[in-house]
Amino acid sequence: MGDQELDERPTQLMLDKHAGGLSRSSAVRLWLRLLTCSTTVEKRLRRRFTEQFDTTLPRFDVLAALHRFPDGVTMSRLSRILLVSGGNLTSLVRQLQGQGYLIMDRDRDDGRVWIVRSTSEGRAHFEALSAAHHKWIDEMFEGLGDADSRKLFDLLDSLKRSLADAGALGATN
Repeated sequence: MGDQELDERPTQLMLDKHAGGLSRSSAVRLWLRLLTCSTTVEKRLRRRFTEQFDTTLPRFDVLAALHRFPDGVTMSRLSRILLVSGGNLTSLVRQLQGQGYLIMDRDRDDGRVWIVRSTSEGRAHFEALSAAHHKWIDEMFEGLGDADSRKLFDLLDSLKRSLADAGALGATN
């Protein structure tokens, strides 16, 4: 089954894959439901970025992170922000640099450190990507309505706190 077919029948796939009721002891089913929803949204975003902008979600992520640092940011800090390895980030940065969307300069105080920042073309490109991204997310979530969106947001906040309290964030066991 291709991505196109997945995209056209996500609700049916979710029902088929996770059929049955949810019991209190079925945290795995709940986690799978969250994962399915997240994966569906991500696949749609990836496809739309490729089809409409000939770019990728990771490139969008780099431009989004740089948008928060108009004066630039070091490659090592950008790597930590994006939670990617230096090698993966270097490849993305080189691609965006080749497109004229960002520049890299050596740090004045430490010549071993690279500072990355968006160009004016990169900022304009990010604004177009960001507007489309917001529109797509709004479209995907519009079926929830305001009240359900608020409930889901609050429930996910509770889950996030529960994970933190349980030591699940960053835990090795």
